[in-house]
Amino acid sequence: MAIMEISVVPLGTGQTGVGEYVARIINYLKQNGIPHTLTDMGTILEGDIDQLLGVARVLHELPFHENVQRVVTHIAIDDRRDRKVHLDDKIKAVSQRLS
Repeated sequence: MAIMEISVVPLGTGQTGVGEYVARIINYLKQNGIPHTLTDMGTILEGDIDQLLGVARVLHELPFHENVQRVVTHIAIDDRRDRKVHLDDKIKAVSQRLS
């Protein structure tokens, strides 16, 4: 099980905001039942590594379907093979240490 953070940034749209593109990404994730958490700086997904890499490709392509001509996508992957991990596991572990 892996956790992936992804940030898809469309460039050259003539707008400073990217909220409409983020909303399309979140809708895609919801429609496809992909566990995710939206943050201020990106979206965190949980799943099998092969699935996540495939989803990253789809999410990267979404702005191109809106006639965007350039997209920069940042991806960070935490792939543990010794045990299953889930969204919020790291937050819970740190919170326990703070208690």
